[in-house]
Parts: sequence; C-alpha cells; structure tokens
Amino acid sequence: MRWHRHILCLILVCIGAQGLGDPYKILGVQKSATVLEIRKAYKQLAKEWHPDKNNDPAAENRFVEIKQAYELLTDPERRKHFDNFGIAVEEVSQLHKKRDYNQYQRFDPLEELFGTQAGGYKFRFHDRDISFFHKLRVTTRAYENKLVPKSYEVPYLILFYSDWCFACLQVEPIWRHIIEELEPVGVGIATVHAEKEPLLARKIGVHSLPCLILLIDGKANVYKETLYSVQKVVDFVRSRFPYKLVQPVSDDNVNAFLNGWIDNRVRALIFERHKTIRLRYLLMAFYYKDRVAFGFVHLNSPNIENIRKKFKVPLDIETLLLFNENVNRSVASLSMADIPVKTMQDVIDSNKYLVLPRLSSQGMFDALCPPEWAPPRKRLCVVLVSENTPYHDEPRQALREFAQEAPYSAERVRFTYVFQERQMEFVSALANGEGSPAEPLLHVVIIWRRDSNHIKYEWLPHTWNGAKSHEWNETRDRLESTIQRLLHASGALSCEAVIKDLIDEHAQGIVSKILTKLLQTADFFKDSITKDQLLPVLSVVATVLFIIAAGYILSYIVRMEEENIKKQQYANGQNVKDESMTSNDIGQSDGFVCNNNRKTKAAAPQIRLLHELRAETFNGMVRMLKPGCRSIIVLVDAQSKSKLLPEFHRIVWPYRKNKTLMFGHMALERGLDWYKCLLTLSLPEPRDLNINPRNCIGTVLSLNGHRRYFCMYHAKHPECIKGKASKRMVKMTKRFSNTVDGTNGAFMGFDTSESDDSNTSDVEQGSHLLDNASATDKYSNVLFQGNLLDGLPNWLDRLFEGTTHHYYISYWPDFTPK
Repeated sequence: MRWHRHILCLILVCIGAQGLGDPYKILGVQKSATVLEIRKAYKQLAKEWHPDKNNDPAAENRFVEIKQAYELLTDPERRKHFDNFGIAVEEVSQLHKKRDYNQYQRFDPLEELFGTQAGGYKFRFHDRDISFFHKLRVTTRAYENKLVPKSYEVPYLILFYSDWCFACLQVEPIWRHIIEELEPVGVGIATVHAEKEPLLARKIGVHSLPCLILLIDGKANVYKETLYSVQKVVDFVRSRFPYKLVQPVSDDNVNAFLNGWIDNRVRALIFERHKTIRLRYLLMAFYYKDRVAFGFVHLNSPNIENIRKKFKVPLDIETLLLFNENVNRSVASLSMADIPVKTMQDVIDSNKYLVLPRLSSQGMFDALCPPEWAPPRKRLCVVLVSENTPYHDEPRQALREFAQEAPYSAERVRFTYVFQERQMEFVSALANGEGSPAEPLLHVVIIWRRDSNHIKYEWLPHTWNGAKSHEWNETRDRLESTIQRLLHASGALSCEAVIKDLIDEHAQGIVSKILTKLLQTADFFKDSITKDQLLPVLSVVATVLFIIAAGYILSYIVRMEEENIKKQQYANGQNVKDESMTSNDIGQSDGFVCNNNRKTKAAAPQIRLLHELRAETFNGMVRMLKPGCRSIIVLVDAQSKSKLLPEFHRIVWPYRKNKTLMFGHMALERGLDWYKCLLTLSLPEPRDLNINPRNCIGTVLSLNGHRRYFCMYHAKHPECIKGKASKRMVKMTKRFSNTVDGTNGAFMGFDTSESDDSNTSDVEQGSHLLDNASATDKYSNVLFQGNLLDGLPNWLDRLFEGTTHHYYISYWPDFTPK
C-alpha cells in the first residue's frame, strides 16, 4: 500500500519540515537555478558565514545549514524528491517506521509456501524487513565519487541486494550483526540495489545475490564464501589489508623500528595479550598509514621483557604508545582494558607529526602549511633547506630543539625541513627572489601561503649551522625576532613566488609498481577463477606450452639437419667461393664451386631459388606477372650452366625476400629462337639477325610482363661499362665496334658468323691464360666466363633505382623450344 506515503508527504508539506528547511531560500537561489549558480552561491555564503571568519554566535549553525542545503541541491535524486514532496529523503526515511503486525497472526500463503524447518528454527519471511537495506543504499555516483576516494583510508563493506531476493532476506539478521560489530570500530557500511545499479554490479563482477564486497584502496574484493557469519566476514576483512601494515616488534628489532622515523612518520606501539592484533588497531593503522607506522607487541611473548620494563607497560590491559624523534620516551600513552576508537583517534591526531617533520609530499605540505587568506591569522612555516646527509643532522637537531622550546602553538608556527636534492623546483622557486641567498643550502626561510600556489616568504640572512657554531646565539635571536615580527598583522614578508606541487618522495618506484601490479593480477586470478574453471585454464596453458616446445624442437631438428648437410659437403671435398656465404647459402648453391682457374661439379644443380624458363613456366614467369612484379633471367648453355648459375644465385640471394621478384635461368639450346624474336621486336625496324649463342652467355634479362618491356645486362653492354665499370672491363670491351642502331651489339649475339666454334667466340673458357702475364695483351679483347657476372650487382642497383634502359615491345612472343 503506497497511499499512506503520499498522505504523509502532504502532511509534512502542510506543517513544514522541522529539519533543514527550504534549501533554495537558504542559498538564495531560484528553483530553476543551475548547478553552477548553486555552487557560486554556496561559495559566497560559506566564506561569509565560516565560523573562523565570522564572530556571530549563530555563524556555526548557519554554516551547517548552508552546507546541508548545498549537498541536497547538488544531488539530482534528492533535489528531485524535494521538488516533488517538499522534504528531504533522509527525513522521509526517519518517519517511515516499521509496523509490527505479529500480534494479528494473519494467514500468510507465502509462509506455507516458503517456510522451512531446519534444526528446530522455522524461517518466516514476514520477520525480515527489506527496507533495512534501503536505508544504507548508495548510488553508482556516490560509490565512485565518495566511497572509492574514502576507501584509501576507511575500508567499506558493501552488500548487493534486490527487492525479491529471498536469500538477501535470509542474511538480513547476519548483516545487522556485522554492522553492530564492525561499524563502531571504523569499517564503512553500505548497500547497493543491484537491479537499479546494473552497470556497477557488472563492473564489480556481481554474479549472484546477495553479494558482499570489501572496497579497500580503491579495489573491490568479492566475498567468495557461501556461508555468511560475523567471524568469517571479519577474517575476510583482515585478509585484505596491505602486506606488513603492522610490523611485529620484539626486543630484537624495537630499536630499529623506533629509529625509523627518518621516513617522516611517527611510531606507534600497540601492546596486547592476543596473539594476533585486533581489527580495530588494524583499521587505525590503515587510516593513519601515511603519518604513523604501527608496531605490534604480543605481551605473552617471552622476547618482550626489555620493552615492557623500559616503557613500564602493564600486563593486564592494552597499551598504546606514540614516539617521535625521542625514542627513549613516548609523547603519548593510553592504557585501558578496551581502548575506545574515538579516544585513540584523538590522541593520534594530536601527535601524528614529528617535532621537525619533512616536507616530503604535497599532502604533507598542505597539512603542515595550509593556505590562509586572512592576514591576522597568518600561519607561518619555518623551513630549513638541507640535504639527505649525516653532515646536516646537527643543523636539523638544532632547529628541532628550537621548535621544542619555542612558545608558539602549532596552529600559528610550524617548523619543518626539506631535502634540496629531492625538491629542487620548490627550493629554486624560493631562491629567485630579492634578498635570497646565493646558495640556499643550510638557510632558513619563513613561508606564508596565500593560496595553493602563491606564497610569500623571507630568508634569514645568516646560515643555520647548528648549536656548535660561533654565531648560534645571534642566529637564534634573529629567527625568534623575525617570527615575532611576521606574526603581527603589520608584519609583511618581503618576497613572493609561485610554486608547483611538491614531489611525493614516498611514491612507489617502477619496480615496486610492477611487483604490485603482478601481485594484484595474481590476487585477481585467485579470486576470479573457481575450481570448475581451473581445469580449462590449465588446459589452455598446457596447450600453449606444448606448441612452443614443439616449435623449438622442430627448429632444432632443422638446424641439426643443416649442420649434417654442411658436414657432408666438407667431407666430400667441397669448398665455398665466398666466405661470407651462410650455411643456408651453401645448401642452396648445391655444391657448385666456381673460380677462375677450374670448374668442379660436386652434384647436379638443384638451386631452389632459380626457376627454369621453358614452355611450361613461360606464362607464369612472364605473361601472367602481376603489376609491379618482374622476372630476372640469366641466359646459359650446357657448358656454362655449372659455373654461372651458382654465381648468379649468390648475387641475387640478398633479394630473395622481395615478393615482387622472381629469379630464373633459360637454356639457350631451348630458347634461342624466343630470344632472337624478343630482340627483333625491340628494334625500331624489323630485320634478320644472326645470333651467336656463345656471345649470349651471361646475359641477364629483367622482364616486366605487365608493362611489356625488358632491361638487359651483359658484361659488354655499354650501359654496364659507364659509371662504376672497372677499368679492366673497359679495356676488355673497347675494341668492339660492331653496332646496331648506334649501340654495341656483340653482347646481344649479333655477329655475321653463325659458327658456334669457341675459337671464333669472344667469350672463352680461359683457365690458365690469366696466370700468364705475357698473354694478357694477346687476350685483352677476350672476356672470361668467370667474369661475365662481375658487374651484375651494380646493374641490379640501377635496375631497382629505375635508371636502366627499357626496351619496349608490342607483345610477348611465344616460347617455342627447338
């Protein structure tokens, strides 16, 4: 029945709410005001009615009303509810009391349907109240904007539920006990309606209801147990605190623990008889982890007698001791049977800073030297510039003693120091003003922060060398008089500067971040992968490892096979012409050993990179080439094949991975007619040609099948003689005078003689003639077979640069072998 809610809201509208009142009137804005207008009005009123700036007795109450009105109007849901009913959501929830209908003993069909008998206890759904979950409900916006930032100081237990979740009703009494146990000691409690916040439930990984999560350090940890109990939930919360949040302390390490205040944190020792530290102390250590380092002393341990006697700790009650730089005497002490959380917080808040703390982060700077606009309430910060070295311990100790003896309260004057090498930008900004020392090291500067970035400051003229210096008394008096002058309203600081945020000296390094990320990933898989999912995951991992191992084994077998082939070739007396050739090159060259003095055939030519141009492969190698692709063919005969093919293979081997190139060879015995027809098509006027096959040996053709042109290489081609041609090559070819259309045509095979006799050929086998110096002039016009491809690498470079001559043809002639 929902009608009673509307009646109640109408009554409240008529009589007026006795709580907040009209937030629009409080802030002085219209009901149609935007969020920016509301925020602007709030800032103006907050400055005017702040208790520290307004002496009116009603200023505090007025300031609270302004803040509550601002929070209500900036929350869309609460503002909409107020606009519709004229009352805040919190006030409605307080007026909705649970009615007790147990005395009526009415018939409930759900009781007969869902009632269960287990262990003598009959569960009744009408004894449970789902509205108890609604009272603690938060939205996705509140979760992300409020709970997540607060979780870095206070862990939150959040229960996901829905309206028609009978299991949620079953855990409702347990949830009440959890709240009663954990909320007083500092654990935040909240609930989320999973059906109304589906994106948040999906983001966290809620798969079933009810679902309990612990939000700590901005990370949501899901409670995996199926049984809900207070003890299990407490154990779950304890297990999620950071590693070594509280350090165990005994007689062996107490001195090292107390002397660790160089990390800029106060030391706290907790003495109790329990073997494990209580949850309330863990929560306190988590809340103050940036300011206080906690140590735990087990009173029943035999190795703590010296600690207990030194600090006079009783055995029958719990004790909390706080230490600053003086490790021999505590600055605060609490000894009670059960230390209240509020009392513990008050004591720690009053002693959470060292006597001389270090400006080690922006948060520490804001806490010790907060911005203050009102000049009468100036808060001064006395900063000593030093370095992280033992030589500066004496000046820091002198300032520490001065701070302990000074009559100023911490609310007006705060004494600190800074490491120059770690906060270089901060020190440099202060050292650029007028009157700043040339070297700011071991100098004292007095700061007043106007706002977060602008400060006013003044340097002491003399160096702060410590109590043992001759000028100590004068320096001390000068500091005291300067502070007294600046504390007055008329006292003005001489310099002004703009500063950036301080570097966080306690931030994790790269290695620490990587390790933290790995640990978080391991925790995620541990929490996310169930036993049913473990077997498929292991199967996938095993499959991947098997594939990697199989690939490694196959590569190892291939490498061993190549080594065996290499050993067999060396065993058969083979040698390699070029020492730079790899084992793969040797395997591809198929045992041909070429030199100028002899020719040895170790095996039949089976060069895999080269394809033979014949009638069966002509279309694939020439006519059907894709655009941009070329076939590079060397012309050989039966006698020169064993010598030229390995050399040609060696030269084109570096281009083997180019997908646009195809390499091959053509036997002149089969393709001489096709070659003759190709040359005829390239001439301006058709004519009969007499071809000497011996002069065609070593010719290399680059065939572009798509654009129907070819480029040509031969050792006596004029194009190959120009530029980078060797002097010897020029000398060998300078006597050739037979030309066709103005070009030297002997390299193409143009010759009036059709004889194939080697004696009439200009290409000779030549073996021992080069060794005879007297025969050099006699055979100066002879080109030896081993030198035919010497200029091919340079020609290939020009080919790929596009500087070689193109011979265009109208069509590709058919390849018809003899």
